[in-house]
Amino acid sequence: MVTGLIGWIVLGLIAGYIASTLVNKRGEGLPFDILLGICGAVLGGWLFSAVGSTGVTGFNIWSLLVAVVGAVLLLVAWHSIRRSARHA
Repeated sequence: MVTGLIGWIVLGLIAGYIASTLVNKRGEGLPFDILLGICGAVLGGWLFSAVGSTGVTGFNIWSLLVAVVGAVLLLVAWHSIRRSARHA
């Protein structure tokens, strides 16, 4: 149980950092990167499953890719919401 939780945190950190580096060229900060990666893994897993592909399968490269895709989508949405809130 603890090992699985640590694995999700590590996967989330890596995925969140990669996604935030791709989207805005820098990390968002350790806690936000971890949260972004974990939520991205959930979103990416759901999206990949919805189109008939395999979602997150464990601590491996495929799961990292799925998590990064989901995290990038979340981060793009997050930035567009923040941007529109500032201009309102």
